[in-house]
Amino acid sequence: MIHITFRFYAELNDFLPPERRQVAFGHALAGPGSVKDAIEALGVPHTEVDLILANGESVDFSYRLADGDRIAAYPVFETLDITPLLRVRPEPLRHLRFVLDTHLGRLASYLRLLGFDALYANDAGDAELADLAAAEGRILLTRDRGLLKRSQVTRGYCLRSTNSHAQLREVAQRFDLAATARPFTRCLACNGNLEPVPAAEVRHLLPEHTRQTYDEFGRCTACGRVYWQGAHYARMRGLVEEIVGGTHSIGSKYG
Repeated sequence: MIHITFRFYAELNDFLPPERRQVAFGHALAGPGSVKDAIEALGVPHTEVDLILANGESVDFSYRLADGDRIAAYPVFETLDITPLLRVRPEPLRHLRFVLDTHLGRLASYLRLLGFDALYANDAGDAELADLAAAEGRILLTRDRGLLKRSQVTRGYCLRSTNSHAQLREVAQRFDLAATARPFTRCLACNGNLEPVPAAEVRHLLPEHTRQTYDEFGRCTACGRVYWQGAHYARMRGLVEEIVGGTHSIGSKYG
């Protein structure tokens, strides 16, 4: 039996019982093991952790615990350079790409509205999601802690809210989406990229009222869906401004 003192910081406390939040606490283990296994046994997915200090020194997930160790765990620093401290996952993401769990379809659409590559399929299994996140270096978004504990998942975030609008605010804050958003540049339906298209090329695809009212259009390079500044544009523009700020440059005028 060995005894370890743990201290978790910031939002990592969300995964702990109330009596263990924001304080150092003792925990007994049957024997030496990796710090990664111990952290996950306490309920914190490893994808939420970016920096671990053992007795004041930075260590990685493979660190073997010893009796009397004091472990401090810190959350993901996507926008903060903590060099030369040792991060426990790959380098911070420069190009944010996401893959979303099966119940997060609306959040996927919101992320695409902001211009982010967000893969989503409502029939994808846990193994498929984990493999895709690992193979393509995507951030896995889910409310399933067990899914984030899969060993091949190195980037992920466990959503706290069940409301899609609140979830978008969570993700925007965690990954500083305002810094790299390019609103109205991605297809809400299939995740493809939008590009301007001459009205003459798409008018035959549009309702009569739309042909007579609008003269600027965008088209998805993947599925061919046509976009224009329609009745829903003002509402979507409002959401964009709420999340990324009213002064953010809007990447396209198609809604």
